[in-house]
Amino acid sequence: MTMGELTRVKVDFATSHLIFPILIGGILLMLGLAILVTQRRDILSSGAMWRQTFAEMDKLRFFGTLALTVAYFSLMVPIGDFWPNTGIGFLLCSIPFVALTGVLFMHDRSPGKLVPVFIVAVVGPVLIWWLFTEIFYLTLP
Repeated sequence: MTMGELTRVKVDFATSHLIFPILIGGILLMLGLAILVTQRRDILSSGAMWRQTFAEMDKLRFFGTLALTVAYFSLMVPIGDFWPNTGIGFLLCSIPFVALTGVLFMHDRSPGKLVPVFIVAVVGPVLIWWLFTEIFYLTLP
């Protein structure tokens, strides 16, 4: 390998969108293992802790978040396939995902409180999409 080859970047557009999910998945796996190692006694000790945890948990928000996340990742690629290598799938899925997740976790859903959530739901994904597309030249699904 010559020094000139170190400054060349080849992007495989078929797999470039997998960089961040793999990176984030690896980080989450390491954090999960760290929790498992440090809290193993509490996790494995008794069913009472788990019964209490499940009895006191906010089931609507927990299962709602799971459903929204599965829908988000399941729809991103099929929607993005209509406009390949543009990141439109990310953009069109992220806006409702951020909006619905924000609304799901709100306690007071008055119109005045919803406006900032919807502004963030539009501005955040558009800014990320622009940053990755125009500045980093990375494709999103």
